Formats: sequence, C-alpha cells, structure tokens
Amino acid sequence: MSSTSRPEVVRSLTVGGRTLRVAVRPGTDDELPPLLLMNGIGASLEVLQPFVDALGSRRTVIRFDVPGVGGSPRPVVPYTLATLAPVVAGLLDRLGHTRPVDVLGLSWGGALAQQFAVQHWRRCRRLVLAGTATGTLMVPARPQVLRRMLTPRRHRDPEYAREVAGLIYGGSMRTEPERAAAVLHTYTRVGPRRGYYYQLAASAGWSSLPFLRLIRQPTLVVAGDDDPIIPVVNARLMARLIPDAQLHVYAGGHIALVTEADELAPVIERFLDA
Repeated sequence: MSSTSRPEVVRSLTVGGRTLRVAVRPGTDDELPPLLLMNGIGASLEVLQPFVDALGSRRTVIRFDVPGVGGSPRPVVPYTLATLAPVVAGLLDRLGHTRPVDVLGLSWGGALAQQFAVQHWRRCRRLVLAGTATGTLMVPARPQVLRRMLTPRRHRDPEYAREVAGLIYGGSMRTEPERAAAVLHTYTRVGPRRGYYYQLAASAGWSSLPFLRLIRQPTLVVAGDDDPIIPVVNARLMARLIPDAQLHVYAGGHIALVTEADELAPVIERFLDA
C-alpha cells in the first residue's frame, strides 16, 4: 500500500491501431482494483472530473476518450462496441493492469461496459451501470428527447445546452439548466464532430438484452427517477435480468453522476468495497 497521493497522468496510447487519450489518477492503495470509467456519448474524459474528485483517493481511476472524441484522434475506419472492447482490454495491458479492474459505464459508456464485462469477463471484477440501458431493445425516450440526442450541438453551444438541459437531462437540470452547460463546457474537450456520429454508429443495432444473463459480475445498476434519456423502467429490467445485480434509484436526472457526484460517489464506493 502507498499512502502518498500521486498526480494524475494524461497521455496518448495506441492499441490495436487506435490511439486513445487516457488519464490515470493513481490511488494510494495499490491493493485495490483500479476503477475504469467509460463515458457518455460525445463527452471527453474531463466531464467526469467532478465524479473523480468526489471519489476517495484510495483507488486508481482510469479514464479515456473514445476514438474521435475529446483528445483522441478520429478513427480511420468505424468501430463497434464489440471491436472497441478488445481495444480497452489492450489499453489496460499497456497501462500494466493485468489483474481484474472494476468498471463503471455512464449512458453510452454503460453499453460499452456491458459488452466489455461479457467479452472480457476475466478482466472485470465488479460492474457499475449508470444511466444506461440495453441498446436498441429498450423502453425508449420520447421523440423530442431522441431528436436532440442525434446531434452533438449541446457539447458545442453553451446557450443551446442551457436551452435543452431540462428536457433531455431532467432532475436538477429542470430548475438549474446552467449547471448542465457548465458541466459540458467548463470541463469538456471537444473533439471532431464526426467522432459523435462514430459513437452513434458504433451502438446502432446493438442490444445487450440477449446476453444480460451472461453478466456474472456483481453489478450495481444506478438510475435516476427523472431521466428523460433512459427511463427508469430500463434499469429495473436490467437489475432483474442480470444474475447478481442490485438497483439504486436516486432522485435526479441523467447526469447526476456528475452534477450530484457528492451524493452518488459514496454509494458506488460502498458497492465496490463490499
């Protein structure tokens, strides 16, 4: 065990022909499994900074930008969740993490996390699925919400982010939409517009519903009771179908993991420490 905190290191690594920008915040306890974070669509690793700050300093935290988002260059050829999962496994190898890690996926990152947990089950010890669902086979958001998710405009235009925050994110964003704009534009690093569409294409036609029962890791499903993007009924379904899952429903919206990080970080850490 190390008792001295070490500074976060941000660098780019090439794995399987894809270059990813990765940030590693070393923990003070080398015996704890690292926590690998997988972010939502269009969001760079910086967006998760409030959550990382709310976590205790004991565990190592790993974040990365998917191809074409944030500081990762856009891919030469498209990718799918199934082809990106081995790249993530290779990234862990490059970082020297050969033992199983804990994985947290938020929204789109939750789909990648489910794929990773099944495809590379030996590399995943515990799984946290936050604000996510089963892909194309799910209870969908309302059409007016889905329309606004088809464009990365909210990541590029602070005024537009304030305008649509309550509608698409729900929770405290209904009364404080400026906080969503602050989260998306204070922390985020905007990558090529095409990267957003690569992410949309990567999950097109994908569903975890046929293989949810193959997720054998202890799993925490975290969901907001006012999430317009991912209605909470999806979380209840996932928690029922994953063999070793528990459900935590909080009062809030889609991005509470970031905007209310101080509330949710202890819940997730208790699960990881169980």
